[in-house]
Amino acid sequence: MDTSPTPAPDTTARTGTPRPDNTDTTTDTGSGGGDESSGGGESSSGGDDPGSSAGRRRRTVLLLLGLTAVTSATALVLGLLSWAPDPPEPARPLTVAESERLAAMRVTNLRDLRAGVRVTAGTGAARLELVGWVDWSRALLYVDVGGPGAGAERGLLQKSGPVLVIRPDPAAVPTPATPPLVPPADRWRLHRLAPGARLAPVLDLLLDLAADRPDRTRTATASGARWVARDTVPAGPLDVIQAPLPARAPPAGAAPGSATVSPDGTTRYWLDQDARLHKLVTRLPDADPVTMIFNRADRPTLQPVDALGGRPGLPRALTDTEQRRLERLPARLRAQGGATLTLSAPIGTDTNLRGAGWLSWTARTAYLSIADLGVPNRRTLLRRDAAGLARADLPAVAAGGGTAEAPVRPPLPPPAGSWRVSRPGRDDLGLLIDAALAAGSVGHRGAAVRVREDVTAGRTVDVVESGPTGARLRYWIDHDGSLRRLELRTEAGAWAHLDLSPAVVPRLAATPRPAAPRPTAPRSSAPRAGAR
Repeated sequence: MDTSPTPAPDTTARTGTPRPDNTDTTTDTGSGGGDESSGGGESSSGGDDPGSSAGRRRRTVLLLLGLTAVTSATALVLGLLSWAPDPPEPARPLTVAESERLAAMRVTNLRDLRAGVRVTAGTGAARLELVGWVDWSRALLYVDVGGPGAGAERGLLQKSGPVLVIRPDPAAVPTPATPPLVPPADRWRLHRLAPGARLAPVLDLLLDLAADRPDRTRTATASGARWVARDTVPAGPLDVIQAPLPARAPPAGAAPGSATVSPDGTTRYWLDQDARLHKLVTRLPDADPVTMIFNRADRPTLQPVDALGGRPGLPRALTDTEQRRLERLPARLRAQGGATLTLSAPIGTDTNLRGAGWLSWTARTAYLSIADLGVPNRRTLLRRDAAGLARADLPAVAAGGGTAEAPVRPPLPPPAGSWRVSRPGRDDLGLLIDAALAAGSVGHRGAAVRVREDVTAGRTVDVVESGPTGARLRYWIDHDGSLRRLELRTEAGAWAHLDLSPAVVPRLAATPRPAAPRPTAPRSSAPRAGAR
């Protein structure tokens, strides 16, 4: 008989439910989550865990995005390697509107009055550079000339019509700068460009870019003008048009209709939609190639220097007060007695005079020391009185010294020397001095006009113009009735002037006159009495 204990029945096998684990009944959420994510047993095989599905979807999306990026980058690189810019538009004849703008270009320049300008002409050691302004309304240029090829013209330059004056500055840096808007008052001189000078055609072209009527000869059919390209500037889009240069005005004395157009086919104009010129590129016979750039917003009012007549005015008839002041001028000057003089006279392109001296209205005598800028070491002493005109040429040291630009007043008493006596001449210098001695006699009433108001030596003056067309005189009369300046328009087209400052004038002794030679009796060929 078996007495061993009977084993307990296996309830797990019958019911299918696990026995509780009496060792640990606490569930650890964190560790359980870690077990699921670790891919153990049931989690890895069940396939219904929501967290696991989201991870796979994220990985799939990232993979697709990466493939898309790689594909796009590859296509971009291949596209860049195979890209070519659109071909430029071919040159073509002008449209009607473009032809009208080209014809109106010079009229537009005249209407806009002025523009800033920067010019480069030539290449290498012959290159010229100009910076400044052009005033088409008054045919006036004001520029600083530089560049390695500037030569004697390096410095400031003004040109009014055919008259050109310079203020040379040989020590200036090669690169020009914008000129001072108020030009310096000193050292200006009348100048003539040498034949074949490279600067001459450049200046002429700048002034030729204005006209008072459209140039119908410059249409597409008449000149072969063509549209060649487009360009853009801050002011807007531009059309680049190829056409000949403007017609040059015929020289003085030429037959009517003799103006010519340059036959070049390389000139290009950068025009905006309002027919304004912004750039010009061409070739000139004596200064090729040439590039002109215009600043249409830089339009200050320009002031011509004294040699070109000074500031423009609005001439009008004299008021009654101004007329009385003019009529009383001779008596007032005689009451003052005299004045010191300073002369600046651009008589000709090769003759620029400077002078200093005295004038006595009571003695009707003028005495000056005059220097020619072209002959700086010589002086001409000039005395004008009732007896006529006397001159003597002396070394600068013997005449008192000073510089050619600012000579000192002549020595007193006048030095002995080779004085040349002559009748008063009709040259520009003689006319100016005679007008000063006339004490302001300006002719009949109504012959004078007031040009403008101005300032000299710190005093406000009325500039009054009178005289015949060939010898126009300007009287600068202050409000006290004193004459402060006298100007004369010379044959060269420039203005010479005498500045007067009331002063006590020393006694101007007469110039030494050469003694007249004694007449000698002619020798007789007859023998003397008693001679053998």
